[in-house]
Amino acid sequence: MRKAQVVFIPSSGLSHLVSTLEFAKLLINRDNRFRITVLVMKLPNTSEPDVYIDSLPISDSLQIVNLPECSLPPNTDLASALFVLPEAQKSNVKQAVANLTAEEQQHGPLAAFVVDMFCTTMIDVAKEFSIPALVFFTSSVASLGLTLHLHTLFEGDNLDSTMLLQKNELAVPSFANAVPINSIPSFMLDKEWESFFKSLASGLKKPNGIIVNSFEELESHAVQSFFSHPDLASLPIYPVGPLLNPEPKTKSTADSDDIIKWLDDQPPSSVVFLCFGTRGYFDEDQVKEIALAIENSRARFLWSLRKPSLKGFMLAASDYSLLDLISLLPEGFLDRTAETGKVIGWAPQTRILAHPATGGFVSHCGWNSTLESIYFGVPIAAWPLYAEQQANAFELVCELKLSVEIALDYREQFNSERNYVATAEKIERGIRRVLFKDGELRKKVKEMSEKSRKTLLEGGSSYTYLGNLIDYIKNHV
Repeated sequence: MRKAQVVFIPSSGLSHLVSTLEFAKLLINRDNRFRITVLVMKLPNTSEPDVYIDSLPISDSLQIVNLPECSLPPNTDLASALFVLPEAQKSNVKQAVANLTAEEQQHGPLAAFVVDMFCTTMIDVAKEFSIPALVFFTSSVASLGLTLHLHTLFEGDNLDSTMLLQKNELAVPSFANAVPINSIPSFMLDKEWESFFKSLASGLKKPNGIIVNSFEELESHAVQSFFSHPDLASLPIYPVGPLLNPEPKTKSTADSDDIIKWLDDQPPSSVVFLCFGTRGYFDEDQVKEIALAIENSRARFLWSLRKPSLKGFMLAASDYSLLDLISLLPEGFLDRTAETGKVIGWAPQTRILAHPATGGFVSHCGWNSTLESIYFGVPIAAWPLYAEQQANAFELVCELKLSVEIALDYREQFNSERNYVATAEKIERGIRRVLFKDGELRKKVKEMSEKSRKTLLEGGSSYTYLGNLIDYIKNHV
């Protein structure tokens, strides 16, 4: 039986790559008539994706093609790299796809492109090969709606960011409540980021449909807005999530085994886990406030404390040495908390969230982390930092009532400057609420956890949307 070939083009960021490949696996498991080729672009001088790719079960249905590395102009910042790299890789993508079409007799016809939200320039390549292009959006449906709505205001109503900043809040179709201006991500409002935002948003209006890593049971209002609001109804969406790997095959290290052994000795739901993603780090003043909050809360804790990359925001944080930690943290902190907690570097996040001892999660509200937390039934204390995390945090706390607030208006610019230092009192209050106080919140999160596990099974909304998507692709072969 010949298969229909689908080309996946993920962004170079690891969190985008992971959820894209989870979707590829989901598609193949649901329908064995697909053959997927993933074209991997790497930023120069990074090996981040390699470890993950090496752990994948490559089969006749899933092949990975590493595109040739191409150099970027010197001093390219993160925002530029997200668009410059796909543009620079266009000719390599055309060549790789031409090779696939040459094998059509053997492997089947080319059926569709699935491109990352930062790779919409590749829609042009799909058009050259006369096949539909779908965008894979790695955040929430609400965030997608916000991006499209703001772009429409900027383009159609001649609004600009300066005018928006004079308002207190904004009505957005994909949110049930008006969104405070300080919960709108800074890259959508900052003059310096205007061309980045416009490229991103206009690209999202070009595909034949958008696949979203979310599910209707979680974001019912946002999903319905795409069927009912005139500005959004023309763009088909397929919420097929949650796409996550609950048992990632990362190499077990002595450190990660130590962490799990320590958790094994703690009572159920007694530990707060503090972790802020691959680029989540703080300066010394903020680290001291977090330490004070942890100590004052008397909570058992696991704190993933990372060191800023010297090469700027594009690279992931690294781990501190013990000597660094001793000088960074308040004097005697490690000794005083030795019985109740651990300060760690890189964290095996899914294993920690899945552990019965974990009772709360202080998180930056990156969307992958949010979905994992909901899946494992761990309530979040929300502390967004950058990208679209402010909008995610607002949705979780104010719309869905699945999180408590630490600092919804906290934001980090891409030059690593923060707008303020969150106080120990604020952080302690969040830890206490998420761990000790809010039984109603825990109950709601457990209920949503059940729904997140059922939605991909027959009868669930994500199962149905995935079926609709498969029909769409098959009808275009």
